[in-house]
Amino acid sequence: MKKKLAIFASGSGSNTENICRYFSESPDISVAIICTNKKDAFVVKRAKKLQIPTLVVNKTMLNDFNHLKKIFEDAKIDAIVLAGFLLKIPSVVLEKYPKKIINIHPSLLPKYGGRGMYGDNVHRAVLKNKESETGITIHLVNENYDEGRVVLQKKCSVAPNESLKTLSKKVRKLEFKFFPPTIEKILKNKI
Repeated sequence: MKKKLAIFASGSGSNTENICRYFSESPDISVAIICTNKKDAFVVKRAKKLQIPTLVVNKTMLNDFNHLKKIFEDAKIDAIVLAGFLLKIPSVVLEKYPKKIINIHPSLLPKYGGRGMYGDNVHRAVLKNKESETGITIHLVNENYDEGRVVLQKKCSVAPNESLKTLSKKVRKLEFKFFPPTIEKILKNKI
């Protein structure tokens, strides 16, 4: 039976689109719904272009979860992917999807993780601390920000003259290359 994903995103949705395109021809996995906490986020336009239903979820919906749970059960959602989603996932959702909520973080955790550490905030911290390398961490979500079991880390170098823009581009390249196949391996119990 085909596994179905719900993707949660708060921003532009480039990772979301990459994941949707990766699974668009898959006989085993599909993206059933895209959720966002920002109704005007660019991810909504991407979802419309990809013809995937969207749902705007707020903190109250997440914490209560009953309404969302019904939608997910009707859509037969097997796993949740966080692709730049900025709200913390409450324990009620973690209990419903144990070891089935997958996140990507733009650093080599445990470095530069936690509340407020996302996107360019992470890259600025890496540059400020003159790190020689950074990368991505794909992990399962638990009750704490960026502390779930690490599934995969991939590194890239940070040049002495690296800019925020060039570093962001390097990390994004790793995200696009490794996030979709890692999701697939997790869902197929190969990791």
